[in-house]
This record gives sequence, structure tokens and C-alpha cells, in this order.
Amino acid sequence: MNTTHPPELPGLLRPTGPEVDCDVAVIGAGMGGATLAYALRDSGARVLVVERGDFLPREAANWSPHAVFTERRYRNAEHWYDADTGRRFQPNVHYCVGGNTKVFGATLPRFREADFGPVEHAEGISPAWPFSYAELEPYYAAAERLYRVHGTSGKDPTEPWRSGGFPYPAVPHEPAVAALADALRAQGLAPFDLPTGIDLRPGGACVRCATCDGFPCLLDAKSDADVCALRPALASGNVSLLTRTTVTGLLADPPGRRVTAAAARRDGTELRIRADRYVLACGAVNTAALLLRSRTGRPEGLANSSGQVGRRYMAHHSTFLVAADPRRTGRTVFQKTLGLNDWYLANGARGPLGNVQTLGKLQPATARGLHPRLPGPALEFLTRHSVDLYLTSEDLPDPGNRVTVGPSGAIRIARRPANLAPHRELVRRTARMMRRAGYPLVSARRMGIDVTSHQCGTATAGTDPATSVVDPGCKAHDLDNLWVADSSWFPSSAAVNPGLTIAANALRVADGLLPRMPGSVRAHADGPAGTVQGGPR
Repeated sequence: MNTTHPPELPGLLRPTGPEVDCDVAVIGAGMGGATLAYALRDSGARVLVVERGDFLPREAANWSPHAVFTERRYRNAEHWYDADTGRRFQPNVHYCVGGNTKVFGATLPRFREADFGPVEHAEGISPAWPFSYAELEPYYAAAERLYRVHGTSGKDPTEPWRSGGFPYPAVPHEPAVAALADALRAQGLAPFDLPTGIDLRPGGACVRCATCDGFPCLLDAKSDADVCALRPALASGNVSLLTRTTVTGLLADPPGRRVTAAAARRDGTELRIRADRYVLACGAVNTAALLLRSRTGRPEGLANSSGQVGRRYMAHHSTFLVAADPRRTGRTVFQKTLGLNDWYLANGARGPLGNVQTLGKLQPATARGLHPRLPGPALEFLTRHSVDLYLTSEDLPDPGNRVTVGPSGAIRIARRPANLAPHRELVRRTARMMRRAGYPLVSARRMGIDVTSHQCGTATAGTDPATSVVDPGCKAHDLDNLWVADSSWFPSSAAVNPGLTIAANALRVADGLLPRMPGSVRAHADGPAGTVQGGPR
């Protein structure tokens, strides 16, 4: 197997001097950065994507549960610290081209329309966004085409309005999941088909294997940011990629209104990246850390006159729930096709509870973290007879939950879980639902501080520079040439997977960024709906 990038891949930059010059520097090659580069590919601007990692190796170990989950072969982030306890932990973050999308479950829902307004929860208010669902809707449609989203309209009772249907039909349920859907409908619930990004088109590469959710795809059939967005962007000839390059700080002019360079280190060599425009897409934690490290005479860091950089860190309250029926026969392979949002919105005094969706089918090695004391044969028995679920509830933007950088530069996360009571109720209702569906053995485990895959907040968008970091177009209030395009700008976390919202907003940011550049053309000359006809081929 080829263990690096495809040899024919264009656009790979190998600097020959201490400086690199471009029109737009995009820092981070995950969902936000890669999608933004794709949107700018035909704009006339010279776009450089800077990624601290390299291409994730394409090798047989991509599909090995032991290599991926026991050895954590691809989890390569540095250790972070729990600010409250001082405990060191390794976050589930992947520094590579495509970022965490290389191993995500490819569930790509839209946020609910209600998520864009203020939502009252049991323990506080989830704030309104500085723009509406209607403004993002055409970009959602474009992102669904780009990322090959399969789904069915009309089954989810909380589904927001759509200007058109899904690009591709829903992924069919396997027999055990179809039987579960029938059992839930018999309880008066409304299960629906999960919006899923895989290449299941006619002639597509997806084989619906058991090594999708949490694994890299050996066939490039998962709709990750590398395959769907960055590679087509590089093929345009206007986008370049600089790998193995860590941006250590942003330099600004004396008035502090413009970024003048990004200081970086590549393979041990110092490098300066100069651009007219800079876009941060490092992930919510690393975007905040980069701004805080970029002091250049400002002890509070860059873009931080509000003091809000790093604050309001959010990550979903997440629980893995395993429901087993010893009488079941037949192993499910591609399980992640069913969702449930019956308790997503108002639920009386308990407030909104959250989302339920099937996980990729657990195997003994993947379930070991949930049940570390179970013997191997017991784990094999459990996973053979189980249906596995992932439950998420909204985290609230508490200013005390924050990302900081220690004297040595290490990242520290302070997080006091807020709004946990509704999540416990979601777990209770889901366990009861599964027992009624014929699964008498139910176990649940809530994820801790090291589960950062749905991180957001830390550079919140808003109209008031005193209380937010970026404006509604995701440009920094304090700077004329700095934007963010990951999830750091989210004012709230909602309670569904954030990937499609990050991608849709990156397309929106591209449309707002380019008119500021002399001689450039809009990224979406025919509007967002005309951008990605059918997605990459």
C-alpha cells in the first residue's frame, strides 16, 4: 500500500527559502480549511493551505481495530492538560491532511433551525447566532453536494426546511437496524435515516465495511475533507499545500490591525508565511491557542481585546450506550444509519435533551475502552449481540470553560460540565427505549475531557466586539485581514455533529472574504448552489 500522498497529487509545496508568499493563507487542512480552499480554487487568488501534519498513511492498518483503537496508531496530537486537576491526557485529535474527518463517522446533519435562535435549557440559555438558518441554508445544500451526503427528507420531526432534497438516497438499514427502527416506531417514536457522507453512488468506492466510524478509509470512500475538498482544490493549480508545518504565532503591525506574517516551523526549520489574508482553521482548541500565543507585545494575545479568546469552550456531552440481546443472531456490519431526535427540542422542565444515533458497529477492540475489565470472550459475545448508540446533548457556553496556554506553551482545558441533567435524562430514556425494543442488557458510559471531537466555541462570533472575537462574517473584530473557518466561532454547540455546519460556513466565509481582495472574483459566481455540481468525481 502507498503510505504517503498519491504520487500524482499536484500542489505540494516544498519551500526553497525562509519565506513563502501567497494571497490567502489557510492554517489547517481539516473540514473548515479544506472546504474554504475548495471554494477559493477558481477565484484567481493564490491560496496556500498550511497543515502541521502529513497525509495519513494509507496502509492495511487503516482497517485494524487493534492498530486504530488499542495502539492509537493515528492519534498524534501532543498531550493537553486538565486545568483543574493538572492531569495530562492525549485528546482524540488527529494532525493530518483532512484532520479529524479522516476518522470521523461521516454523519453530516444540518443544525436545527431552532439552534440558530436562543434556546432555553434546564441550566441556562443557549444564545442566538448572529445570522439565521436561512442565510446558511444554500451553503448547507452546496456542502451536501460536495460531501456526497445520502439521506431522506421528511422522517426527522426536527428537520429544518430545505431548498431541495438530499443529493443521494439514504444508506439502507441492515436487518437488525431496520428491525430496531420498526420497534421504535411501535413505541410512537420517529426514527430517521442518518445523513451520511460516503461514496455510495453508482460505481462508487464504498463497500459499507465494519471499519468506517473511527477508522481511516482504505478506499478513499468516506467523504472526508482531504478526498472531497482538498484534492480537487489542489488539482485547480491555484491552491498549494504545505505539510509538516506548525504555525507557532501570528505577527501583526504596530497598530495591531493587520497580520503581517505567520511564524512557522517545518521539519525543524523556521519559516515565514506572508499573505494578504489569513484564515484560521486549526480546530477550536488550537485556533484559540494560536491566538493566545501570538502576543507580539500584547499580553492578552491577538484578536483578544474582548478577553474572550479561549472562553466558552464547548464539547458535546456524549455517551456510548450498548444494548445487547443474547438471543440475537447475525452480525451487523454497517450499523451507523439510524437517528432519533424525538427529544431534541422542548421537553418541559427538563429542557431539550439531545440526539441519538447508531454508532459504527463495535468490535471487541473498539469496545475495550468502554468495558476495560471484561474478558476478551465476554467482549466478543457482547459486541456480537449488541446495537451500539451514540448520545449527544448540548453543552452551554460557560465563560469559565476555556482554553489557556501555560508558560511552556502547553494547552490547558478548563471544563465544568454544564447542562448534564438533561443528558442523564436522555440516557435514561434511551435505555428504557432499548429495553422495550427487546434489548434487556444495557450499559452506558459518558465520555470525559479527552473526547474533543465536537469541540467548538473559543472565538465566538457576534455583533459586539466587546463580547465576541469575530463578526458575523467570521472576520476578527480587531484585525482587517484575519478570519476563522473552523468551529471556534460557534456561539452554541447544538446537539448534532458539527461537520456539515463547519463546511457550509466555510463556503459562506469564502464569499465574504474574496470581495475584499483587489482583482479577485467571487468564489461562487452563480451563488452557492452552483458551486459543487455533484461533488468531486
